[in-house]
Amino acid sequence: KTHPLIKIVNNSFIDLPAPANLSSWWNFGSLLGVCLILQIITGLFLAIHYTAETSMAFSSIAHICRDVNYGWLIRN
Repeated sequence: KTHPLIKIVNNSFIDLPAPANLSSWWNFGSLLGVCLILQIITGLFLAIHYTAETSMAFSSIAHICRDVNYGWLIRN
């Protein structure tokens, strides 16, 4: 703990006071919140590129997977 950078990291992240009622359920809840935000963002992105018309639905999915940058990753 003598290096200045290690002192800064230790004082900023490790030695912070935490409430006594903080448990793993708080971490689980924040992880669920992050997953919800991620699903909302990817859902909006997919809704922008998707066409719900019967004759165009398959081609819009193919367009998302083939032409949109990282569309295959977002769709999966």
